[in-house]
Amino acid sequence: MGRLFNLDSPLMAFLSRVADLMILNIIVIVCCLPIITIGPSLTAMHYVLIKMVRKQEGYIVKPFFKSFRDNFKPALISWLIMLLFIVIFWIDLEILGNSGLEFAMWLRIALLVVGLIALMCALYVFPLIARFENTVRTTFKNAFYISILNLPKTILMIIVCVAPLVLVYIYMNLMPLLFLLGITAPGYVCVLLYNKIFKRFEPAPEEEEADSWTVPD
Repeated sequence: MGRLFNLDSPLMAFLSRVADLMILNIIVIVCCLPIITIGPSLTAMHYVLIKMVRKQEGYIVKPFFKSFRDNFKPALISWLIMLLFIVIFWIDLEILGNSGLEFAMWLRIALLVVGLIALMCALYVFPLIARFENTVRTTFKNAFYISILNLPKTILMIIVCVAPLVLVYIYMNLMPLLFLLGITAPGYVCVLLYNKIFKRFEPAPEEEEADSWTVPD
């Protein structure tokens, strides 16, 4: 029993990781409250989570705000682009569903496909900003290619990210769990899924200053 609660035991390592994810989750929620800072906040979250998965982490708060500051501009611009798309997509859905007009089925299907592709792409945008230095245009381009070329993992990431919302919708008593782990726990699993993908494009240690890349045309 003593070994079970040893600081180096798997149980204590697991509990420590859960505690770190809880702390990070609260920080992310607070930093997302202005809405406009959601992009920089999620970018900083992925920056910390990547370090966790690769066992490079030390502190949580300092690296988070370092990434928040360093990647603020590209993450903000990317988020504003996504927000504009969300607004337009929502308006289109309202028109199709509640306008009283008849629309062809193919138009509805096409809109849903566009929304799904956008969601797949969005899953990789902030992780890419957290790890690579590229223009916003190149980041979206890379996110699109990665999401398509790694479709099974992308679908798993969608399921992982949506699952907490579905669970809370079904069981409202789980709301406190969403507040403590609802963002970072799915994010951590997503890093486990895309970590090897990113490593294929990362420079060797001696070349780390040139850590920008793009998928060739």
